[in-house]
Amino acid sequence: MRAHIVLAHPEPGSYNAHLAATARRVLAEQGWSVTVSDLYAMGFDPCEAAKHFAHPNDPNRFDAQSEQRHASANHTLPNHVAEEIARLDQSDLVILQYPMWWHMPPAILKGWFDRVFAYGEIYTSRMRFENGRFKGKRAMLSVTVGTSEATYAYNGRSGDIDLMLWPVNFNLAYVGFDVVKPFVAYGVESGIRYSEPETIEARLQDIVVDWSRVLETIAERPNVPFNRMAEWGEDGRIISTAPSYSPFMRHQP
Repeated sequence: MRAHIVLAHPEPGSYNAHLAATARRVLAEQGWSVTVSDLYAMGFDPCEAAKHFAHPNDPNRFDAQSEQRHASANHTLPNHVAEEIARLDQSDLVILQYPMWWHMPPAILKGWFDRVFAYGEIYTSRMRFENGRFKGKRAMLSVTVGTSEATYAYNGRSGDIDLMLWPVNFNLAYVGFDVVKPFVAYGVESGIRYSEPETIEARLQDIVVDWSRVLETIAERPNVPFNRMAEWGEDGRIISTAPSYSPFMRHQP
């Protein structure tokens, strides 16, 4: 079994880096082959731009989707993008490890999606969801947040964590992954601290234990359900008889 970890944190000694290292160690102890893409250490450029396409389809006007499709068809995607895609192809499990910044992933991870999930190579109108390139593979988020679980619960002051993580999980489902229930590390206090140092240290140690247990039983961890293309109606809406999985897509007026 192969796993690939994508780490998005600028500090090599960060707690996110520690969780990524923990995942690598625990999975390796269970016989997994594990690779890691440390996006900041790699100097990954998150900004899709004309400069990345050596043989453009249109040298006069840059259109990201058109250039990605052209490069995909001609096998001229940038080498570092093609290498990331190869790592995803080779993996049975993909873990995205990142901190929640301004209620979203760091910009470098958003840019990783923008560039690595290239139109034509990774998805098309027909190649997505249950027909996606990565069908049969699993992917999950491992996210750190600064405050308690209660603040991210339903009616919590920081917002429902399931709603906040839904767009990133949806990206993974869109390209065919089975999306594993996320792991959220609560109370990872950094610059702004609410607790005594010894309380924080004990909490961080407990999180590592919990994360290790999750990884040791990853095959048993449930998936996040998403509606399939087969449940789409001709009007662009999900058919009324389909299960209701997303408060974003199946809300009441």
